[in-house]
Amino acid sequence: MSSLNQVTVRQKMKERVLPVVSPIAAIALALLVGAGLIAIAGVNPIKAYGVLFSEALANYYGIGNTLTKTAPLLLTSLGVLIALKAGQFNIGGEGQIYMGGLGSALIGLSIQGLPAIVHVPLALLGGFLLGALWGFIPGYLKAIQGVNEVITTLLLNYIAQYLVSYLVSGPLLEPNAPSPFSPPIAATAQLPILLPQTQTHAGILIGGLAVLVVWVAFSATPFGYQVEAVGQNPIAARYAGLSVPRTIMTVMALSGGLAGLAGAGEVMGLKYRLFENFSPGYGFDAIAIAFLSRGNLGGLVLISLFFGALRSGASVMQRSAGVPVTVVYAIQGLAVLFIAISLVVERRIALQRKLAGNRVEG
Repeated sequence: MSSLNQVTVRQKMKERVLPVVSPIAAIALALLVGAGLIAIAGVNPIKAYGVLFSEALANYYGIGNTLTKTAPLLLTSLGVLIALKAGQFNIGGEGQIYMGGLGSALIGLSIQGLPAIVHVPLALLGGFLLGALWGFIPGYLKAIQGVNEVITTLLLNYIAQYLVSYLVSGPLLEPNAPSPFSPPIAATAQLPILLPQTQTHAGILIGGLAVLVVWVAFSATPFGYQVEAVGQNPIAARYAGLSVPRTIMTVMALSGGLAGLAGAGEVMGLKYRLFENFSPGYGFDAIAIAFLSRGNLGGLVLISLFFGALRSGASVMQRSAGVPVTVVYAIQGLAVLFIAISLVVERRIALQRKLAGNRVEG
Protein backbone atom coordinates (compact mmCIF):
# COMPACT_ATOMS: atom_id res chain seq x y z
CA MET A 1 0.00 0.00 0.00
CA SER A 2 1.40 3.41 -0.94
CA SER A 3 2.08 6.07 1.67
CA LEU A 4 -0.69 8.22 0.16
CA ASN A 5 -3.23 5.42 0.56
CA GLN A 6 -2.06 4.81 4.13
CA VAL A 7 -2.62 8.50 4.96
CA THR A 8 -6.09 8.36 3.38
CA VAL A 9 -7.01 5.26 5.40
CA ARG A 10 -5.80 6.89 8.63
CA GLN A 11 -7.83 10.02 7.89
CA LYS A 12 -10.98 7.96 7.24
CA MET A 13 -10.47 6.04 10.48
CA LYS A 14 -10.12 9.30 12.38
CA GLU A 15 -13.33 10.61 10.79
CA ARG A 16 -15.18 7.49 11.98
CA VAL A 17 -13.64 7.28 15.44
CA LEU A 18 -13.73 10.96 16.46
CA PRO A 19 -17.56 11.28 16.61
CA VAL A 20 -17.54 8.37 19.07
CA VAL A 21 -14.45 9.24 21.10
CA SER A 22 -15.04 12.99 21.45
CA PRO A 23 -18.34 12.79 23.41
CA ILE A 24 -16.90 10.09 25.68
CA ALA A 25 -13.82 12.20 26.35
CA ALA A 26 -15.96 15.31 26.93
CA ILE A 27 -18.16 13.50 29.47
CA ALA A 28 -15.12 11.96 31.21
CA LEU A 29 -13.48 15.38 31.55
CA ALA A 30 -16.75 16.90 32.78
CA LEU A 31 -17.02 14.19 35.45
CA LEU A 32 -13.41 14.79 36.42
CA VAL A 33 -13.92 18.53 36.85
CA GLY A 34 -17.21 17.79 38.60
CA ALA A 35 -15.30 15.59 41.04
CA GLY A 36 -13.16 18.62 41.85
CA LEU A 37 -16.27 20.71 42.52
CA ILE A 38 -17.65 17.99 44.78
CA ALA A 39 -14.35 17.79 46.67
CA ILE A 40 -14.38 21.58 47.16
CA ALA A 41 -17.85 21.15 48.71
CA GLY A 42 -16.22 18.83 51.28
CA VAL A 43 -17.67 15.55 49.98
CA ASN A 44 -15.84 12.45 48.75
CA PRO A 45 -16.34 12.45 44.94
CA ILE A 46 -16.17 8.64 44.75
CA LYS A 47 -18.95 8.36 47.32
CA ALA A 48 -21.05 11.01 45.57
CA TYR A 49 -20.71 9.45 42.11
CA GLY A 50 -21.28 6.01 43.61
CA VAL A 51 -24.60 7.17 45.05
CA LEU A 52 -25.52 8.99 41.83
CA PHE A 53 -25.00 6.10 39.42
CA SER A 54 -25.96 3.24 41.71
CA GLU A 55 -29.31 4.92 42.34
CA ALA A 56 -29.83 5.65 38.66
CA LEU A 57 -28.59 2.42 37.08
CA ALA A 58 -28.15 -0.33 39.66
CA ASN A 59 -31.60 -0.94 41.10
CA TYR A 60 -35.05 -1.61 39.70
CA TYR A 61 -36.68 1.67 40.71
CA GLY A 62 -33.64 3.73 39.76
CA ILE A 63 -33.53 2.18 36.29
CA GLY A 64 -37.25 2.88 35.91
CA ASN A 65 -36.75 6.51 36.92
CA THR A 66 -33.81 6.86 34.52
CA LEU A 67 -35.82 5.51 31.60
CA THR A 68 -38.70 7.84 32.47
CA LYS A 69 -36.41 10.87 32.32
CA THR A 70 -34.58 9.59 29.24
CA ALA A 71 -37.73 9.36 27.08
CA PRO A 72 -38.39 13.13 26.66
CA LEU A 73 -34.66 13.84 26.36
CA LEU A 74 -34.29 11.28 23.56
CA LEU A 75 -37.27 12.51 21.54
CA THR A 76 -36.46 16.20 21.87
CA SER A 77 -32.73 15.81 21.17
CA LEU A 78 -33.61 13.70 18.12
CA GLY A 79 -35.68 16.62 16.86
CA VAL A 80 -32.79 19.04 17.44
CA LEU A 81 -30.44 16.67 15.61
CA ILE A 82 -32.72 16.45 12.56
CA ALA A 83 -32.80 20.24 12.37
CA LEU A 84 -29.01 20.39 12.66
CA LYS A 85 -28.65 17.99 9.74
CA ALA A 86 -30.47 20.57 7.62
CA GLY A 87 -28.28 23.36 8.97
CA GLN A 88 -31.01 24.73 11.27
CA PHE A 89 -30.68 25.48 14.99
CA ASN A 90 -33.89 24.60 16.80
CA ILE A 91 -33.60 26.20 20.23
CA GLY A 92 -37.35 25.86 20.75
CA GLY A 93 -37.61 22.31 22.04
CA GLU A 94 -38.87 23.49 25.42
CA GLY A 95 -41.79 25.38 23.90
CA GLN A 96 -42.54 22.51 21.53
CA ILE A 97 -42.68 20.15 24.54
CA TYR A 98 -45.28 22.41 26.15
CA MET A 99 -47.35 22.57 22.98
CA GLY A 100 -47.16 18.80 22.59
CA GLY A 101 -48.36 18.36 26.14
CA LEU A 102 -51.20 20.78 25.45
CA GLY A 103 -52.20 18.98 22.25
CA SER A 104 -52.37 15.57 23.91
CA ALA A 105 -54.17 16.97 26.95
CA LEU A 106 -56.86 18.59 24.79
CA ILE A 107 -57.52 15.25 23.06
CA GLY A 108 -57.45 13.38 26.36
CA LEU A 109 -59.84 15.81 28.03
CA SER A 110 -62.29 16.58 25.25
CA ILE A 111 -62.90 13.13 23.79
CA GLN A 112 -64.49 10.38 25.86
CA GLY A 113 -65.65 6.85 25.15
CA LEU A 114 -62.96 5.83 22.66
CA PRO A 115 -61.08 2.56 23.11
CA ALA A 116 -57.45 2.99 24.20
CA ILE A 117 -56.18 1.54 20.93
CA VAL A 118 -57.69 4.57 19.17
CA HIS A 119 -57.51 7.21 21.89
CA VAL A 120 -53.79 6.84 22.66
CA PRO A 121 -52.59 7.26 19.04
CA LEU A 122 -55.02 10.14 18.57
CA ALA A 123 -53.69 11.96 21.65
CA LEU A 124 -50.12 11.31 20.52
CA LEU A 125 -51.01 12.73 17.12
CA GLY A 126 -52.45 15.83 18.78
CA GLY A 127 -49.19 16.34 20.65
CA PHE A 128 -47.12 15.77 17.52
CA LEU A 129 -49.18 18.20 15.42
CA LEU A 130 -49.09 21.08 17.91
CA GLY A 131 -45.36 20.57 18.41
CA ALA A 132 -44.92 20.44 14.63
CA LEU A 133 -46.86 23.69 14.28
CA TRP A 134 -44.55 25.33 16.82
CA GLY A 135 -41.58 24.14 14.78
CA PHE A 136 -43.11 25.04 11.41
CA ILE A 137 -43.61 28.70 12.34
CA PRO A 138 -39.88 29.53 12.71
CA GLY A 139 -39.15 27.23 9.76
CA TYR A 140 -41.53 29.24 7.57
CA LEU A 141 -40.13 32.54 8.80
CA LYS A 142 -36.58 31.36 8.05
CA ALA A 143 -37.35 29.81 4.65
CA ILE A 144 -39.64 32.52 3.28
CA GLN A 145 -38.72 35.68 5.18
CA GLY A 146 -35.10 34.96 6.14
CA VAL A 147 -35.73 35.46 9.87
CA ASN A 148 -33.10 33.86 12.09
CA GLU A 149 -34.53 30.62 13.50
CA VAL A 150 -32.51 30.86 16.73
CA ILE A 151 -34.35 34.03 17.73
CA THR A 152 -37.83 32.85 16.75
CA THR A 153 -37.55 29.40 18.34
CA LEU A 154 -36.19 30.94 21.54
CA LEU A 155 -39.02 33.48 21.77
CA LEU A 156 -41.66 30.86 20.99
CA ASN A 157 -40.51 28.95 24.09
CA TYR A 158 -41.88 31.72 26.29
CA ILE A 159 -45.12 32.06 24.35
CA ALA A 160 -45.82 28.32 24.67
CA GLN A 161 -44.97 28.19 28.36
CA TYR A 162 -47.11 31.22 29.21
CA LEU A 163 -49.96 29.93 27.05
CA VAL A 164 -50.03 26.66 28.98
CA SER A 165 -49.80 28.57 32.27
CA TYR A 166 -52.80 30.71 31.27
CA LEU A 167 -54.88 27.71 30.20
CA VAL A 168 -54.27 25.63 33.33
CA SER A 169 -54.90 28.71 35.49
CA GLY A 170 -58.20 29.49 33.79
CA PRO A 171 -60.06 27.63 31.01
CA LEU A 172 -58.54 24.22 31.82
CA LEU A 173 -58.20 24.64 35.58
CA GLU A 174 -59.34 21.72 37.72
CA PRO A 175 -62.16 22.96 40.01
CA ASN A 176 -60.84 23.65 43.54
CA ALA A 177 -57.28 22.73 42.44
CA PRO A 178 -54.60 23.83 44.97
CA SER A 179 -52.26 24.79 42.10
CA PRO A 180 -52.61 25.36 38.34
CA PHE A 181 -53.36 22.04 36.65
CA SER A 182 -56.07 20.56 34.47
CA PRO A 183 -58.50 17.73 35.26
CA PRO A 184 -57.08 14.25 34.59
CA ILE A 185 -57.15 13.01 31.00
CA ALA A 186 -59.29 9.99 30.16
CA ALA A 187 -57.86 6.64 31.23
CA THR A 188 -58.10 5.50 27.61
CA ALA A 189 -55.64 8.26 26.61
CA GLN A 190 -52.97 7.23 29.11
CA LEU A 191 -49.79 5.45 28.03
CA PRO A 192 -49.28 1.98 29.54
CA ILE A 193 -46.70 1.42 32.27
CA LEU A 194 -43.82 -0.84 31.19
CA LEU A 195 -42.22 -1.62 34.57
CA PRO A 196 -44.73 -2.39 37.35
CA GLN A 197 -44.52 -0.18 40.46
CA THR A 198 -42.52 2.47 38.59
CA GLN A 199 -43.41 5.44 36.40
CA THR A 200 -41.70 3.96 33.33
CA HIS A 201 -44.20 4.32 30.52
CA ALA A 202 -44.32 3.52 26.81
CA GLY A 203 -42.77 6.88 25.96
CA ILE A 204 -39.32 5.27 25.98
CA LEU A 205 -40.53 2.80 23.32
CA ILE A 206 -41.84 5.69 21.23
CA GLY A 207 -38.41 7.30 21.51
CA GLY A 208 -36.67 4.11 20.39
CA LEU A 209 -39.05 3.72 17.46
CA ALA A 210 -38.46 7.35 16.45
CA VAL A 211 -34.69 6.77 16.43
CA LEU A 212 -35.16 3.72 14.21
CA VAL A 213 -37.40 5.64 11.78
CA VAL A 214 -34.92 8.52 11.57
CA TRP A 215 -32.02 6.11 11.01
CA VAL A 216 -33.85 4.47 8.11
CA ALA A 217 -34.89 7.86 6.69
CA PHE A 218 -31.35 9.21 6.67
CA SER A 219 -29.62 6.05 5.52
CA ALA A 220 -32.01 4.66 2.89
CA THR A 221 -34.40 7.33 1.58
CA PRO A 222 -34.15 10.31 -0.79
CA PHE A 223 -35.53 12.54 1.97
CA GLY A 224 -32.48 11.90 4.15
CA TYR A 225 -30.17 12.72 1.25
CA GLN A 226 -32.13 15.89 0.55
CA VAL A 227 -31.92 17.09 4.15
CA GLU A 228 -28.18 16.46 4.40
CA ALA A 229 -27.57 18.09 1.01
CA VAL A 230 -29.39 21.23 2.13
CA GLY A 231 -27.51 21.22 5.43
CA GLN A 232 -24.08 20.82 3.85
CA ASN A 233 -24.47 23.24 0.95
CA PRO A 234 -27.86 24.91 0.32
CA ILE A 235 -26.57 26.69 -2.79
CA ALA A 236 -25.43 23.45 -4.42
CA ALA A 237 -28.68 21.77 -3.31
CA ARG A 238 -30.66 24.50 -5.04
CA TYR A 239 -28.67 24.04 -8.25
CA ALA A 240 -29.37 20.30 -7.99
CA GLY A 241 -33.08 21.04 -8.14
CA LEU A 242 -33.87 20.60 -4.44
CA SER A 243 -36.32 22.97 -2.77
CA VAL A 244 -34.36 24.49 0.10
CA PRO A 245 -37.31 26.42 1.61
CA ARG A 246 -39.58 23.37 1.56
CA THR A 247 -36.87 21.22 3.14
CA ILE A 248 -36.27 23.75 5.92
CA MET A 249 -39.98 24.03 6.74
CA THR A 250 -40.46 20.24 6.67
CA VAL A 251 -37.44 19.57 8.87
CA MET A 252 -38.38 22.23 11.42
CA ALA A 253 -41.93 20.85 11.59
CA LEU A 254 -40.60 17.31 12.14
CA SER A 255 -38.19 18.61 14.75
CA GLY A 256 -41.03 20.31 16.61
CA GLY A 257 -43.26 17.27 16.23
CA LEU A 258 -40.72 15.00 17.93
CA ALA A 259 -40.45 17.45 20.83
CA GLY A 260 -44.24 17.54 20.87
CA LEU A 261 -44.27 13.76 21.31
CA ALA A 262 -41.96 14.23 24.29
CA GLY A 263 -44.47 16.62 25.85
CA ALA A 264 -47.33 14.26 25.03
CA GLY A 265 -45.47 11.47 26.80
CA GLU A 266 -45.07 13.57 29.94
CA VAL A 267 -48.83 14.25 30.04
CA MET A 268 -50.08 10.83 28.92
CA GLY A 269 -47.56 8.62 30.70
CA LEU A 270 -46.38 10.50 33.76
CA LYS A 271 -48.61 13.40 34.90
CA TYR A 272 -51.99 12.25 33.46
CA ARG A 273 -52.99 15.91 33.38
CA LEU A 274 -51.57 19.20 32.13
CA PHE A 275 -49.52 21.08 34.73
CA GLU A 276 -48.01 24.53 34.76
CA ASN A 277 -44.23 24.32 34.19
CA PHE A 278 -44.37 20.54 33.74
CA SER A 279 -41.04 20.37 31.90
CA PRO A 280 -37.92 20.76 34.09
CA GLY A 281 -35.87 22.03 31.15
CA TYR A 282 -35.77 18.96 28.92
CA GLY A 283 -35.81 21.15 25.80
CA PHE A 284 -32.58 22.89 26.79
CA ASP A 285 -30.86 19.65 27.84
CA ALA A 286 -31.78 18.26 24.42
CA ILE A 287 -29.70 20.94 22.69
CA ALA A 288 -26.64 19.82 24.66
CA ILE A 289 -27.34 16.15 23.90
CA ALA A 290 -27.69 16.79 20.17
CA PHE A 291 -24.38 18.67 20.01
CA LEU A 292 -22.60 16.07 22.13
CA SER A 293 -23.80 13.27 19.84
CA ARG A 294 -21.92 14.78 16.86
CA GLY A 295 -24.73 13.62 14.56
CA ASN A 296 -24.40 9.97 15.59
CA LEU A 297 -27.74 8.35 16.48
CA GLY A 298 -26.15 5.68 18.64
CA GLY A 299 -24.31 8.39 20.53
CA LEU A 300 -27.55 10.34 20.87
CA VAL A 301 -29.23 7.37 22.59
CA LEU A 302 -26.32 6.79 24.99
CA ILE A 303 -25.93 10.46 25.90
CA SER A 304 -29.69 10.80 26.43
CA LEU A 305 -29.47 7.84 28.80
CA PHE A 306 -26.49 9.46 30.56
CA PHE A 307 -28.36 12.74 31.04
CA GLY A 308 -31.42 10.79 32.19
CA ALA A 309 -29.27 8.99 34.76
CA LEU A 310 -27.85 12.30 35.99
CA ARG A 311 -31.35 13.69 36.49
CA SER A 312 -32.52 10.46 38.10
CA GLY A 313 -29.72 10.23 40.64
CA ALA A 314 -29.20 13.93 41.35
CA SER A 315 -31.78 14.29 44.14
CA VAL A 316 -30.60 11.09 45.83
CA MET A 317 -27.01 12.31 45.65
CA GLN A 318 -28.10 15.51 47.36
CA ARG A 319 -29.94 13.64 50.13
CA SER A 320 -27.36 10.90 50.69
CA ALA A 321 -24.06 12.66 50.02
CA GLY A 322 -24.97 16.29 50.62
CA VAL A 323 -23.97 17.39 47.10
CA PRO A 324 -26.15 20.16 45.58
CA VAL A 325 -28.17 19.22 42.51
CA THR A 326 -26.58 22.17 40.72
CA VAL A 327 -23.37 20.14 40.45
CA VAL A 328 -25.19 17.85 37.99
CA TYR A 329 -26.13 20.84 35.84
CA ALA A 330 -22.52 22.01 36.00
CA ILE A 331 -21.37 18.60 34.74
CA GLN A 332 -23.80 18.83 31.81
CA GLY A 333 -22.56 22.32 30.95
CA LEU A 334 -18.93 21.26 31.20
CA ALA A 335 -19.55 18.34 28.84
CA VAL A 336 -20.95 20.73 26.23
CA LEU A 337 -18.02 23.11 26.76
CA PHE A 338 -15.47 20.35 26.22
CA ILE A 339 -17.18 19.04 23.10
CA ALA A 340 -17.26 22.60 21.72
CA ILE A 341 -13.52 22.91 22.37
CA SER A 342 -12.90 19.60 20.61
CA LEU A 343 -14.87 20.79 17.57
CA VAL A 344 -12.81 23.98 17.37
CA VAL A 345 -9.57 21.99 17.63
CA GLU A 346 -10.70 19.54 14.94
CA ARG A 347 -11.64 22.33 12.55
CA ARG A 348 -8.32 24.05 13.11
CA ILE A 349 -6.43 20.81 12.42
CA ALA A 350 -8.52 20.21 9.28
CA LEU A 351 -7.82 23.77 8.08
CA GLN A 352 -4.09 23.36 8.67
CA ARG A 353 -4.15 20.04 6.80
CA LYS A 354 -5.98 21.66 3.89
CA LEU A 355 -3.52 24.56 3.75
CA ALA A 356 -0.59 22.14 3.87
CA GLY A 357 -2.13 20.15 0.99
CA ASN A 358 -2.57 23.32 -1.07
CA ARG A 359 1.11 24.21 -0.54
CA VAL A 360 2.17 20.74 -1.70
CA GLU A 361 0.01 21.01 -4.84
CA GLY A 362 1.37 24.48 -5.49
